[in-house]
Amino acid sequence: MKVFRVAAMLALLAGPAYAQMPNINLMDTGPGKTDEEKQAERDRDARYKETLKKIPDAKASNDPWGGMRADPPKATAAPKPLATSKASAATKKKTPATPN
Repeated sequence: MKVFRVAAMLALLAGPAYAQMPNINLMDTGPGKTDEEKQAERDRDARYKETLKKIPDAKASNDPWGGMRADPPKATAAPKPLATSKASAATKKKTPATPN
């Protein structure tokens, strides 16, 4: 009985998912392009590439704050290693906490 319930639940959940699948035919059963269509497509592509060459190059960045920025950040020096020895910890001055 439990198996029947699980099967019914799966069928109810799979139905809407299956209905949403598009009907796509991946087999190329239609007629191919004729030589005239292939030549027309090559001509169209050639004209498209030719018009792309006519487009001017992009201008410099239009950044109004570009002149206000400082020099690019310089590489920071490597941080100093932390003291781990007891001698260096003992040499550090301890200041008493002041109440606010």
